[in-house]
Amino acid sequence: MTPMSMPLSDASSALDEETARAELYGLLAQLYYAPPSADLAARLRVAVTEAPAAGGYLEEPWRILVGAAREMDDQAIADEYVALFGGMTRPDVYLYGSHYLSGFLNEKPLARLRGALDALGLARDETVSETEDHVACLCEVMRYLIAGDDVAVANLTHQRAFFADHLQPWVLDMCDAIGAHPQARFYTAVAAFTRAFVSVEAQGFDMLA
Repeated sequence: MTPMSMPLSDASSALDEETARAELYGLLAQLYYAPPSADLAARLRVAVTEAPAAGGYLEEPWRILVGAAREMDDQAIADEYVALFGGMTRPDVYLYGSHYLSGFLNEKPLARLRGALDALGLARDETVSETEDHVACLCEVMRYLIAGDDVAVANLTHQRAFFADHLQPWVLDMCDAIGAHPQARFYTAVAAFTRAFVSVEAQGFDMLA
């Protein structure tokens, strides 16, 4: 479940909605898993910021995110990532769901998540040190549930349930924590885009009820 190298799409490309959703989850997985690579940062800086249809809900937060990438160099973004999410023992901002749901790492929310992943036939790559409740891993699961080839697993029913159970209950709290950090600039924009995207996802899933 390590973040995949998902391509950034030109905003004017005629992507279907499901492909666009999968790519955005893949992008967020990359941005939260590690500082953006030089290639990813370069592509962000030249990304189109105007949506095909004006006034789209994600257009403004996307424009701000691209603008933040343009205003900072790679090293500054990497230093910010370490300042927020690094630290030898206790990071300033946690990226793990269990922290927000229970106040501790490796608690019952993680056990429930592992049970859900097992039911979906998914497992953590043993070479990855982060536990499954890391936001990047969860975004990567959502990407798979949208874009995977096995329709018995990759379908709207599983997307909705996984999102509601393991991402929606805490990810906005994480966004708040990022936005409140005094050193956050680029990741304030990432968090704002995450908030907007999650809100769109929640509304979409609610319409399926």
